[in-house]
Amino acid sequence: MSQPIRVAVLVGSLRRDSFNRQLANGLARLAPEGVTFQQLEIGDLPLYNQDDDAHPAESVQRLKREIAAAQAVLFVTPEYNRSVPGVLKNAIDHASRPYGQSAWKGKPAAVVGASIGAIGTALSQQHLRNVLAYLDMPTLNQPEAFIHAKEGLFNADGSIGDGSRKFLQGWMDQFVAWVRRHAG
Repeated sequence: MSQPIRVAVLVGSLRRDSFNRQLANGLARLAPEGVTFQQLEIGDLPLYNQDDDAHPAESVQRLKREIAAAQAVLFVTPEYNRSVPGVLKNAIDHASRPYGQSAWKGKPAAVVGASIGAIGTALSQQHLRNVLAYLDMPTLNQPEAFIHAKEGLFNADGSIGDGSRKFLQGWMDQFVAWVRRHAG
């Protein structure tokens, strides 16, 4: 029996019904038994300010505790202006500080995203991967998942639609195997 895995999920959109929140929920339904996904609240974080490092807000402390309790991290990001949404970058900055006390270090990670654009969230994901490399997070490279959000991506019950289920199930299987290899 494999050890249980808790995955911290950061969705880069605050909108309740965003494609990326729906994608995060749909992916969680594809996870094997023993793998749980917890979406972390990032909308209540103050803007990062190094002056606050000595006395971080409770929301920042909560975020760091939740990341520490997870064996892996899943970033589900939209693409805003060809890059990472500010709210997601703010959360990353908070949990990486103060210098030398990063909650991210060594956590296996994966990046996915959905967009109505034909290239999905390719540029946002590439920018995010650069940040994760600096944070020393081993990040799943293949398969890449640039999801084109279109009719049929999600079923009425929130599950992944038939046209994308096989691909995303394969992605999930690879992610779980990656976490099992890299979780400390």
